[in-house]
Amino acid sequence: MDAHKELDILEMPVEALAAYWLSIKKLLDAKKDLSLLAVEAENTSEPFVRHLLDTAQAEFAPDLALTLAQAKRGVLLTVFRRRMEMMRRTLTGLAASENPRLTLLGLNALVGSAPFHEPRTFELATALMTTVTQKDADLPTLLGVDHKLKEDRLVVKLLFYAISTRRSGKQALNDILPHLRAGFFAEGLSLCADGFEAEFVAQHLAAIRDAALLATRRKMDMATQLCLAIKAGLSYDDVFRVARAYML
Repeated sequence: MDAHKELDILEMPVEALAAYWLSIKKLLDAKKDLSLLAVEAENTSEPFVRHLLDTAQAEFAPDLALTLAQAKRGVLLTVFRRRMEMMRRTLTGLAASENPRLTLLGLNALVGSAPFHEPRTFELATALMTTVTQKDADLPTLLGVDHKLKEDRLVVKLLFYAISTRRSGKQALNDILPHLRAGFFAEGLSLCADGFEAEFVAQHLAAIRDAALLATRRKMDMATQLCLAIKAGLSYDDVFRVARAYML
């Protein structure tokens, strides 16, 4: 099921997630082979879906499987919130024309117990500024920022934006925007490029963050129930009824 390798539960529509699990059910009904779940788990990068596929292969009681899914949901939502807040903190700083050192201090405060070393982080961010100017630079990859980036890579990219904007001004962000995929960070960067006040940028992105995380929580709950329904051997029609409960 190679088409599902790039699942992203934070950004994908609930209908697409339901369709994914229904396709799993249809495949299992056709092949009668639960080992397919292991293959699918290996080919799926989305962490919550991979967790569900993994636990579906175990002999867990439904109550334990549900408890574990809820634990994984909490862990991942915490990570997603922290990374989105790192983006929001940086974008608010861009809108305020903040000193990049203050931006890094704010990012370290969000990370907590493992702060990023200032000289090394500035060195990496400055190196990225050189790399993006090279003729064969893969700008969508180099400039892209999203919740899937590990914190050490995320902070370097965010500091790159802080330094670049400090040097070149917010109008220069318009040259970067065409290379970014639509999403949370691109939305905030567009606001900064258009000169919106820092307070508005912070409030707007906070609202988007909270709505996205709430929707993701509901999608995780749906995915959990669909996985449990499939594991319990419910018919395709009944699994579909479970999915419909989470959709308008």
